[in-house]
Amino acid sequence: MATRREMKRRALACLKKHYFIFVAVCLISAYLGSEFSISISRLGINQNPFNDSYTVNIGGLVVHQGLSDVIYKALSGDVSQGRELSLKLRQQAIDQSMDGHPSFGRSRGVLAGLINDVTSGSIFVTLIAAVNSMLGSADLTMNIFIVLSFLMPLMLWFFLQNMYIVISRRMFLEGRCYERLPIRRFLFLLGVKRWLKTCWTMCVVSVFEILWTLTIVGIFIKFYSYYLVPYILAENPDIGTLEAITLSRKMMKGHKWQCFVFELTFLGWDLLGLFTVGLSDILFTSPYKVASFCEYYVQLRALAKEQDIENAGKLNDRYLYAPANAKVLEAAYSDVWETLKEPVETLEELTGFRGFLMKWFGVLLTYTKRERAYEEGQARLLKIASLKEAAQGLVYPSRLFPMAERKFIRIEPLRYMRNYSLLTLVLMFFIFSGFGWLWEVCLHMVNHGEFVNRGVLHGPWLPIYGSGGVLILILLKRLRSHPVREFLSIIILCGFVEYITSWVLEAATGGKRWWDYTGYFLNLHGRICAEGLLIFGIGGMIIVYVVAPVLDSMLRRITGKILLPVCLALLFLFLSDLAFSSAVPNTGKGVTSPEPTALAPLPKICCTMEKIMKG
Repeated sequence: MATRREMKRRALACLKKHYFIFVAVCLISAYLGSEFSISISRLGINQNPFNDSYTVNIGGLVVHQGLSDVIYKALSGDVSQGRELSLKLRQQAIDQSMDGHPSFGRSRGVLAGLINDVTSGSIFVTLIAAVNSMLGSADLTMNIFIVLSFLMPLMLWFFLQNMYIVISRRMFLEGRCYERLPIRRFLFLLGVKRWLKTCWTMCVVSVFEILWTLTIVGIFIKFYSYYLVPYILAENPDIGTLEAITLSRKMMKGHKWQCFVFELTFLGWDLLGLFTVGLSDILFTSPYKVASFCEYYVQLRALAKEQDIENAGKLNDRYLYAPANAKVLEAAYSDVWETLKEPVETLEELTGFRGFLMKWFGVLLTYTKRERAYEEGQARLLKIASLKEAAQGLVYPSRLFPMAERKFIRIEPLRYMRNYSLLTLVLMFFIFSGFGWLWEVCLHMVNHGEFVNRGVLHGPWLPIYGSGGVLILILLKRLRSHPVREFLSIIILCGFVEYITSWVLEAATGGKRWWDYTGYFLNLHGRICAEGLLIFGIGGMIIVYVVAPVLDSMLRRITGKILLPVCLALLFLFLSDLAFSSAVPNTGKGVTSPEPTALAPLPKICCTMEKIMKG
């Protein structure tokens, strides 16, 4: 059996190889409350915003009340008093946010409204009133909510918190042997359809641990008897509940003290976590511990197989510990290897300035047969490369997992990896700008009952929509095959464009503002806010993966003899409007007039979306 020093050395090498994903795995576990919660509690970033209570003046008497008081009054049958108190708490929260840091506004926006509804209890009062109306009994309603108050956290613990430990161990075990660890492996248990079974096994383990804590032996010994259950389930989630527990107990026999001493060797790192207020735990210690004890499990697994412990044969995921040889992979991924033999590499590469534009920005000066063939070949190569990873042993070969048989995966070009011609991009700019203008005008009419020409310009377009959409397609072209990176990059890009646009407009027009997010939760100087950027991120993903490819396919059917005059005409009208509006910008009520900061108890979604999706 390897020494502790050797196991830690291997753990460090594994952590270095998959540092960011391992840190993310442990951070998610801490937020869920599965493990390592103390690391984020030291930083103070896991405080529950819904536990706020406020000093409220009720009938001349100043009292300290909060969410629990609102719910109690509503459940007691006094819904009107509960609603009145929730409104006072809501207004108190808004007033306090105005006196605090401007980035944590609570007076405007969907996100602020949602937080206010929950922290004040108004959403619960409405729900309780609805249930009371249907059942006709306040006592029955109270009993239902008491049961739900126990069931909801219990379900969260059963289906997610307790089970996530198995997911984390699977991620770390796969990272030991493979160079790459795809994000989709978080859904491992769903893929093998053993989510519920794993949840039940972990639940039984927790019950056993709770019962054993009632005895002196259980506190100090039985905890380590069940120590390996998450690792066993990570390898074989199909194993029986009692079989997994018994196997862990037998594998840990004679190793409990050894495991305890191994944990003590991390005491120095735990003390460092105290001095760094949990930062070192998040960035290093937590993933280092998990990686080290994965190595420890591997050692005990090998011993169990050597000693022929009962049910040790069910630890049969051999490729979780050693990559498959070339012959095995070739047999399992024969269809992929056949596809790799197709002559896609013979496609002619574009060179020079045209090749540079295509490779880095996805821009086509023209769209000839040669460029179409190159585009389709490039998309095909990316798809083949993703399947090639498994065939070459760079990632865990899911087709070799003992429980499942993977069917043939058809290889098709990724159509969203296409390139866009200049004429198409120009037309998309005007399509997105026109849609943005129409969206805002319609929302304003619905909310205020009047037509207002929204935006800085006088024409029917809001260029920030068009610019944002086109910049996403051009600047982030290289990230399209990585959806998570694409989404985060869209948020950053749109936030930058929106902030700079707001600053330039304000500087160029003597201080006028066409939008102001002051009062929105998590805003920056009133120019950008969290919920707006989130919507931009979602909208950008829709543009990249759905809207732009569909529009491009439609526009490609139109000849250049038609597209070119249309583009030139639109550009002429737009530039003319831009020149005129630079001297006489579009201002007035509903365009640059300040928005009220008060927020109704239940704001309409269309009203808030209007404030977000501006030009």
